[in-house]
Formats: sequence, structure tokens, C-alpha cells
Amino acid sequence: MTAELDAPAKRLLDAANANDTDAFLAGFTADGVVDDWGREFRGAEAIRGWSDREFIGKQVSLAVEEVTRAGDETVVTAAVGGNGFNGPSHFTFSTDGDLVSRMTIRA
Repeated sequence: MTAELDAPAKRLLDAANANDTDAFLAGFTADGVVDDWGREFRGAEAIRGWSDREFIGKQVSLAVEEVTRAGDETVVTAAVGGNGFNGPSHFTFSTDGDLVSRMTIRA
């Protein structure tokens, strides 16, 4: 059974699909981290640089296929499209209140 997507993860996915970098960054805590297959980008400036090069800057699209919950983490299986990486990925979101503290991307 697919769990419901929580608000912080939904906000980031919606911002990515709208190619809205500012809204995407606003969804993270001040010390938020993106872990993209083991490469970590911490804080808004580093996340923006990564996103401009590899995510929103590549017109990413994320089609959610499944959502599961494991404790305080939300795991989203999505089909990734756009002008960069294309294919299935798992996005794990850890939250701190209404914001994402960590987004981990894996196969």
C-alpha cells in the first residue's frame, strides 16, 4: 500500500517539477543536505549549485510512482525525466518540522 506524501516532501517535489529553484531551496532547513548518490551538498548555496548543474537546471521532471514511510523518513520512488539523468530513482526525505533536513537520492 502506498503511503501519503507528507507536506515537506511534496513541497520539494512540486517545486522541482515547476522548475522553481527558489521554492525548492525554501523547502530545506538552513543546514539542509542533498545526498546525490553519495555526493553531499549542504546549505542553500551548495544545493543551488548542484541543482543548477544537475537537477532543476536540467528541467527535471519527477513522476511519483510509490510512497512509503519508515519512521520519520518518507521514501519516494519516482521516474526521473528531463535533460539530465533519466530513469527510476528513490528519494528519501528526512524532515525537521515543516522543512526537509536531508534529501537522499539513490537507485
